[in-house]
Amino acid sequence: MARITASVYTSHVPAIGAALDLGKAQEPYWQPVFAGYDYGKQWIKEQKPDVIFLVYNDHATAFSLDCIPTFAIGTAAEFQPADEGWGPRPVPVVKGHPELAAHIAQSVIQDDFDLTIVNKMDVDHGLTVPLSLMFGEQHPQQGAWPCAVIPFAVNVVQYPVPSGRRCFQLGQAIRRAVESFSGDLNVQIWGTGGMSHQLQGPRAGLINREWDNAFLDQLIADPAELAQLPHIDYVREAGSEGIELVMWLIARGAMADVAGGPAPEVKQRFYHVPASNTAVGHLILENPR
Repeated sequence: MARITASVYTSHVPAIGAALDLGKAQEPYWQPVFAGYDYGKQWIKEQKPDVIFLVYNDHATAFSLDCIPTFAIGTAAEFQPADEGWGPRPVPVVKGHPELAAHIAQSVIQDDFDLTIVNKMDVDHGLTVPLSLMFGEQHPQQGAWPCAVIPFAVNVVQYPVPSGRRCFQLGQAIRRAVESFSGDLNVQIWGTGGMSHQLQGPRAGLINREWDNAFLDQLIADPAELAQLPHIDYVREAGSEGIELVMWLIARGAMADVAGGPAPEVKQRFYHVPASNTAVGHLILENPR
């Protein structure tokens, strides 16, 4: 059967993608950020996932205020890098996994979660920056990323947004769906976005190191309790864009220990500020084999 072997958590700061694309990764400002992903790049080469179920938020690229799905799963065979106003990132086309995506959609919807099925959409930095951080620089002429990717977009831009509790429950439904797929697949689930940051208003530039690290502690040790945290706490402590962290709870909810299995092994934990006025967090949790 298919199995979720690990979860990966990372910020998806657009400036990180720009630094890579413009050859600035080794500049003094950026080098400490990218050094935090050196372990992950080697780790993922050894893990060789077949599919990554990548939870991210669209930044008014595929969706707009005209139509904002709370949860949207990409079921297409491929997804083009989006033009976010300065041209598409020079990265490969994202190849999907329509069979597994359709199966997850069927299972999760029958498990009483209402998903929007998306058969065509472009994917923005929210999805491509995490891929670049974990796989390193990839060029369009290479044709595709090293494995298939199922995009899963969550609305954390326009209120009302889903609760952490609902996201955590959804992760559990996704694990059940993956495990009921007949194919033998090594699946990883990634939660992206965050950590603390605010992009506008009198608190623009807010970063809360203490709160971010407490969030990481609890995400590892007691995610069920963390899932009860109300939205106002994210906004007050982590800034208006800190609400993106509820997407990490989808990935955490899909891990084996949440369903009574053994605790995951912490393979990597990294935290750095700043990166374009944003706190960068990164975590790798691996299910015991």
